[in-house]
Amino acid sequence: MAIVGALLGALLGGADSSVLGFFVGILVGWQGVRIAQLRRRVEEAEALVRGASASMTVQARAVALDALATVRGEVSAGAAARSADPAPSPADAAAPASGPATSPGDDVARPAAPAAAPPQAPSHVAAPPPRTPPVGPQPGSVASPTPPVAAPAAPDRAWRESPAPAAMPRAPAEPAPLDRFAAAVKRWFFTGNVPVKLGMVVLFFGVAAALKYAVEQGWLSAPIEFRLAGIAALALAGLVWGWRNRRERPAFGLSLQGGAIGVLLLTVFAAFRMYGVLPPGVALALVVVLVAGAAALAVLQDAVALAVLGFVGGYLAPVLISTGSGNHVALFTYYAVLNAAVFAIAWLRPWRALNLIGFGFTFVIGTLWGAQYFRPELFATVEPFLVLFFLFYVAIPVLYALRDGGGRRGFVDGTLVFGTPLLAFPLQAAMLADDRHALALSALAVAVLYAALAWWLIRRRRVLLLGQAFAALALGFATLAVPLALSARWTCATWALEGAAVAWLGLRQRRWLPQAAGWALQGLAALAYVYGVADGGFVADAGERAVLNGHALSVLLMAGAALLLSRLYERAHGHRALVWLGFVAGMAWWGVAGLRELVVHFATVDASLRAVWFGALTVALSALLRTVLRWPRLGWNIVATAALGIPLAVLSHFDADNALERPALLPWLVWFAALLLGLWRLRTPLQRGVSLAHVSMLATASVLYGLALHETASWIFALGDAWLFLAAIAPLGLLLLATHRVPALGAFPLADLFPAYAPRWFVPAWLAMGCAWLLSLGHPGDADPLPYVPLVNPIELFQLGLLVLAARWLPSRRSEAPLAALVAIGGFVCITLAGLRAVHQYTGADWSPGIVDDRIAQATLTVLWSGLGVAAWIVGSRRLRWDVWLCGAILMGVVLAKLVLIDSRYFGTAPGIVSFLAVGALLVLVGRIAPTPPRQRDAAAESGA
Repeated sequence: MAIVGALLGALLGGADSSVLGFFVGILVGWQGVRIAQLRRRVEEAEALVRGASASMTVQARAVALDALATVRGEVSAGAAARSADPAPSPADAAAPASGPATSPGDDVARPAAPAAAPPQAPSHVAAPPPRTPPVGPQPGSVASPTPPVAAPAAPDRAWRESPAPAAMPRAPAEPAPLDRFAAAVKRWFFTGNVPVKLGMVVLFFGVAAALKYAVEQGWLSAPIEFRLAGIAALALAGLVWGWRNRRERPAFGLSLQGGAIGVLLLTVFAAFRMYGVLPPGVALALVVVLVAGAAALAVLQDAVALAVLGFVGGYLAPVLISTGSGNHVALFTYYAVLNAAVFAIAWLRPWRALNLIGFGFTFVIGTLWGAQYFRPELFATVEPFLVLFFLFYVAIPVLYALRDGGGRRGFVDGTLVFGTPLLAFPLQAAMLADDRHALALSALAVAVLYAALAWWLIRRRRVLLLGQAFAALALGFATLAVPLALSARWTCATWALEGAAVAWLGLRQRRWLPQAAGWALQGLAALAYVYGVADGGFVADAGERAVLNGHALSVLLMAGAALLLSRLYERAHGHRALVWLGFVAGMAWWGVAGLRELVVHFATVDASLRAVWFGALTVALSALLRTVLRWPRLGWNIVATAALGIPLAVLSHFDADNALERPALLPWLVWFAALLLGLWRLRTPLQRGVSLAHVSMLATASVLYGLALHETASWIFALGDAWLFLAAIAPLGLLLLATHRVPALGAFPLADLFPAYAPRWFVPAWLAMGCAWLLSLGHPGDADPLPYVPLVNPIELFQLGLLVLAARWLPSRRSEAPLAALVAIGGFVCITLAGLRAVHQYTGADWSPGIVDDRIAQATLTVLWSGLGVAAWIVGSRRLRWDVWLCGAILMGVVLAKLVLIDSRYFGTAPGIVSFLAVGALLVLVGRIAPTPPRQRDAAAESGA
């Protein structure tokens, strides 16, 4: 009908609108048949619906009637049962069963006690209505009596009267650190003798301020010696008074003693520093006596509060009475005496608060003095004090762990253990800013000290954790000594290592505060690095070596610290986000270190090839360490590097030479070798994303060597465009063939795992081949140095080969009709363009859309389409394939329309004549071989015939 409509439309349209009539006729004829078919199907569907609704109505009515009858019967039966068997009264339910009662162990049944007679109702009360006698034997009958059973309570009543389940007790939530601190402050200020505590604190600051103000204003006319002696006498009197009240009023006595000792320390320091009435030796002796006295009093009374008050006053004395002269020897000598007292008390009492007070005052005030007054020429007089303070607060945590009175064996004071090197070593580095080698020796000496302590403590099992902490610090400072010897970039590496150690300790002790401090140090290390880069730290120093330089090693230490944190949190089943944060941060620092080395020390190598070398190194190290450390997370480096292969291959092709020539040949071979090693290591344990890595590697090889073969064929062998096109897609085709036919080779080293994810490779690879096939349709087909032969040239052989593969693949598909149609359309397009390509090659017509205006091209299309139509007619008729015969008929109709509409313009020329002759001859041939369409015959009819 479509062909008939096309012919009628072309004839009725006349000369001016024959084309429009042609297409309108096709549409009208085709849609007319379709409308008739749809109308018939709608009528059949309506008939089916009417029949189904009628039958469904009858069934539904029957079901409803049955359900109603059932419900009515159940309701009637329930009412009858309730009227025949009322619920027993409480008296009936409570009546004991008649008959002999036995007990366990009795050989003879003993008679049961007679039941009490039921109470008689009063005469004025009406008797209840007679009950309907129950069915069955009665208590007085011959049959054995049945004990009455109490009726169960109604379900809703039982539910209402059942006791509510007891609430599960909840464990009290642990207060937050800020809440604990507030509670401690509240206890100190609001328990015990609160007024005296507050009064002594206020009095201490008041006396200090009044003394200073009085001196400045000149209000005291008495000699300074008498004024200081009076203050000291009052302080001694307060000390004695507090001692005498230590038993009756402990809080009052201890507070008074602490305040008095603080005032005495302040008075001695003022007499020595401000007024010079005491020589240094005497002042030092008095300070030693006072601090020793405060320590002795605190130890004798086991009063940490007294020690805290006394030492706070002692540490604040030089701050409050400072003259600004900056005499560091006197200041640090005074603090050395105080720290010696703290150390002595730590030997006897595990008072952590006192240790922290001494640590904080010593290093904070020392840092403030150094920032304001330090000069290189003062190094000789400052260094001994720094070393002494460092040794004090390295030893105090050891004493604290050994003498812990709370029974928490193995507990480590992380603040002192890690805070001491964190504060002391930067001070050392600041003083040795111009002598990097001396700073490296300092780091090495600290590492040796920590290693010795670790060896000693690890042998003592009760302080194993402290020994492990010292071992970590020893390793950190020993590693840090190397970059410090080459560069002064110590801050970021020190903070990163310390942060990892502090977080590790917090993780071991399950304390969140050290963990937060460790991660904060990681962030500070990153900020310190950014600051150093902004200050010119990215530029290479004079004579700097590749890799073995301060910048590279310090950044690698930061990478190691972050990766160590990730590993520790993963082993401890910590928060997944922190595991990934440490891993990503570590790999980011690894990338920064590699980028800087590639840019600074390997500038002569192409940028893309530098990235290839670095990627190969990353993959190889990750593959080896993944097995050695038993850390599967390192496999993600292999996956990520493989995923970046395609953009890296494209960049390498345009930035450097192709991958088949030097210098790109060796880097890419190493890259693929490292990736094969990485894929092999990803097997055990099986890495998530291994399929992505494998498919990315295959795709990278296809792109990289496809571009390389294209360039080689063009510049070296000067082949035609058809060969260049095939060279570009040859690696992809070879890999597809190898992975499909020989997976042991093509899918190495994951051949056994490859079938599970093979579609992830084959689907995009075949889509790429399909796109290449579409692109090849528009290719002119130059086959230099070989001559062009239709259908036997590189481009058309490739097109036909893919069509054959697709046709062979169809029988294994369930729904092959749409795919077969696509293959048929592809073949038709391929042969059509092959004819136009032959016209271009043999006649010199331009290979462009304008080639369709060429007479020879039109004649060629007419002959080709006629041949295809006739072939479809014959095949459909011989094999009884109506669809194939119909396609041939439609194509012949198109050819006839083309003859009328297009080829008639060239009727007087050779191409037009050939077109008409060929179509006529083919139609005659069809009329001889397959004059009628195939008939669909029933198999059963054939067998019966």
